[in-house]
Amino acid sequence: MTFPAKLPIPSEVLKIAKKLEDAGFETWCVGGAIRDNLLGLENHDFDLTTSAPPAEVQKIFRRTVPVGIEHGTVAVLDATNQPHEVTTFRKDIQTDGRHAVVEFGVSLMDDLARRDFTINAIAYHPIRHEWRDPFQGEQDLAKKLIRSVGDPNWRFQEDYLRILRALRFSARFEFRIQAGTLEAAKANAQGLAQLSAERVRDEWFKGIQTAKKLSKLVTLWRDVGATRIWLPEMGAGSGELGAVDTLPRDPVLITAYLAKDPASLLTRLKCSNKDIERGRAIGLWRDKYPDAKDATGIRRWLAAVGEHADDLLVLLPAPRSALPHAVEKIRAAHPPLALKDLAVKGDDLIAAGVRPGPDVGETLGRLLEEVLDDPSRNTREYLLSRV
Repeated sequence: MTFPAKLPIPSEVLKIAKKLEDAGFETWCVGGAIRDNLLGLENHDFDLTTSAPPAEVQKIFRRTVPVGIEHGTVAVLDATNQPHEVTTFRKDIQTDGRHAVVEFGVSLMDDLARRDFTINAIAYHPIRHEWRDPFQGEQDLAKKLIRSVGDPNWRFQEDYLRILRALRFSARFEFRIQAGTLEAAKANAQGLAQLSAERVRDEWFKGIQTAKKLSKLVTLWRDVGATRIWLPEMGAGSGELGAVDTLPRDPVLITAYLAKDPASLLTRLKCSNKDIERGRAIGLWRDKYPDAKDATGIRRWLAAVGEHADDLLVLLPAPRSALPHAVEKIRAAHPPLALKDLAVKGDDLIAAGVRPGPDVGETLGRLLEEVLDDPSRNTREYLLSRV
């Protein structure tokens, strides 16, 4: 692989770079967009790194957002309100494995030297069309290799999330992790326990959405020891690992499929209550499917699983039965499946003599049971006669 003469830099990014350069501040394009374009992947989200301190960036541009100003990052808004991240050259002077204290006013070389992997430590000058690749990232792209910049143990100890990033990039690009980098990842895996649940969740979910093969990502997490620390409910997994590659790239669905106790795992990752309940329903019902020939059984199953029916149908064990078609046929008839679908409401029952309070809910539930057996019973006259 060789560097192209030019990269397709968006005009708005060029304008920002030129304005910084005209003000006397050295400015380069860096980050994932450089890597992806060299790999022939479309990515127009170019980040800029500059010698301008954050305060100067805010002075030069009228519309900015201090998205990470303590780490030197300012988002510059273009005419369409699209943010473009501009980060001051920096180096880490202190770190606890989760957060770094950075120093500004350093060189481009210092800035590239603090980056995680060689394939992410390539810089391109958008105006002069020059390249800087002090750690042979271009060669590693050609070799399909994930390699740490400098000492991998130190890189991971600066920020343990980089271990998970290595796994994500490996699964996304189908790159091999260089032996020394992989050994350091395994040796430092215990440090993952220091990370916040939110950062781990975001990295895990991003990995699910971008991996070429999900089975490869899961295997990497297990081999390095990341599942033991953050996803212990996965263990060997309740689902067949090979089958995971055929599932939709839905992070919550995939996590629930692989976990023995999905709700517990999603709770540890600090997911939303909705996602946790979704996982809980999958864990509860994934081994309890109705007979495809039993219409009453299917209606009762749909009533019990509610909004989670489609998730469960996606996870239907192979070989797939005739159940999805049978469910579609029953749904097309719009049968009553919940209390809200009944032809009578609580007020109707009270008017008919049912005592207000728990008796109303209990009676509605019994009426729903009858209607699930025979949807034609869902008439006001019949239900009130049963009351």
